[in-house]
Amino acid sequence: MTTAGSGIQAVDLAVKPFGWLLLTVFIVGYYFIAAEEKYHINKAKPALFTGTFMFMLLGGYYAVNGLDFSAFDTEIAHLILEIAEIFFFLFVAMTFIEALIERNVFDALKEKLLKAGYNYKKLFWVTGFLAFFISPVADNLTTALILSTVLITIEKDNKAFLIPAAINIVVAANAGGAWSPFGDITTLMAWSAGKGGFIDFLFLFPAAVTGWGVTAFLLSRFVPKGSPRQIEKAEPVRIHKGGKVIIGLGIFTIASAVLGKQLMHLPPMWGMLFGLSLLQLYAYTLKKYHDNDIQIYKSVSKVENDTLLFFFGILAAVGALHFAGFLGHAVKLYTMFDPMYVNMGVGFLSAIVDNVPVMSAVLKASPDIPLAQWMLVTLTAGVGGSMISFGSAAGVGVMGKLKGVYTFGAHLKYSWTIVIGYFAAVAVWYTQYEVLGFYIKPAVQAVTGQ
Repeated sequence: MTTAGSGIQAVDLAVKPFGWLLLTVFIVGYYFIAAEEKYHINKAKPALFTGTFMFMLLGGYYAVNGLDFSAFDTEIAHLILEIAEIFFFLFVAMTFIEALIERNVFDALKEKLLKAGYNYKKLFWVTGFLAFFISPVADNLTTALILSTVLITIEKDNKAFLIPAAINIVVAANAGGAWSPFGDITTLMAWSAGKGGFIDFLFLFPAAVTGWGVTAFLLSRFVPKGSPRQIEKAEPVRIHKGGKVIIGLGIFTIASAVLGKQLMHLPPMWGMLFGLSLLQLYAYTLKKYHDNDIQIYKSVSKVENDTLLFFFGILAAVGALHFAGFLGHAVKLYTMFDPMYVNMGVGFLSAIVDNVPVMSAVLKASPDIPLAQWMLVTLTAGVGGSMISFGSAAGVGVMGKLKGVYTFGAHLKYSWTIVIGYFAAVAVWYTQYEVLGFYIKPAVQAVTGQ
């Protein structure tokens, strides 16, 4: 038997033929997600089908066998809450991006970068640097979408530049998101689950910046010489009225999500939706009193629904495996082997299966490991998810923005650079936590003398 919810017992299906059927459905579904380019099917379709179908099978199994649905109902309620928090969080983030696009903010940023006279090498480093330091605040998916939008407006044709630059943005956004509770869905999930305090995650900065820096250095060797073609315009690009206010509202929205979680025990998506309400009210006043329409609902309609549905499907699929008892057996690995090696393996699994469901699985299994190991699994899930293009939310988002350019195959060609950076990040973590024993609690004690 496995637990599901508040002490309610669910049937352990992992040891039954029906459980093996569920696992087979999961594997087949993931094959079609990974083979998106081969079959020309959007990954959201097999993901959504797999996640919903697995629970349809589970519900049917319980009904046919006359089992108590209490555990099933509890699992569904928890899963809906988990998915809703991530779903609405991403929905608001994407809406802000589309509003900024509509207000010409990214075109203005593109022009500034072009006027600065940066060549391809400098653009590579500038966009990577921005991705690493924006993602801890704006989350890795939002950051990757913003900078990939800028990237494709600067250069549309030179794949020799676009591919390594896109990979650099994904790696930088994921590494930057790993050291902030707000920077990645995986860190957000770990923070929400109480596996570390807000400041605990900040101490992952040395490992995260090393991992990105090593990969970026190796990738930069493949960036071609030359500069983007200058486009002469009769008038300079200007940010439309309200664009700068929306930037401010975006920052306030992020602050609302963080403070709401820390001080008011509200899920981060609550602060995000509050920010969206302010954006809608601002759009209303701008149109009513200044006759300038932001067309906020048009921005909402442009949100990448495929990305949202992909996450719904994948989290539902992992939830089904958890309910069936598979994760209860998987957690035994933490007692069979050194947790450090298991958590390093989580990074590689994140690349294959996507870091969100992998972290979701680890959190649902909830192994009894110390804070340092929870920080390691947060780091490896975030950084490890960069190894394959669909291994992270950032990679999935950039694949959508740079269709036909940033693909699974294009990313895989340079994955070795990310693997080297991954081991460099783990080496820094090991030195910091295991050799020096330095993380938040000793640091606080050293400062306060308590």
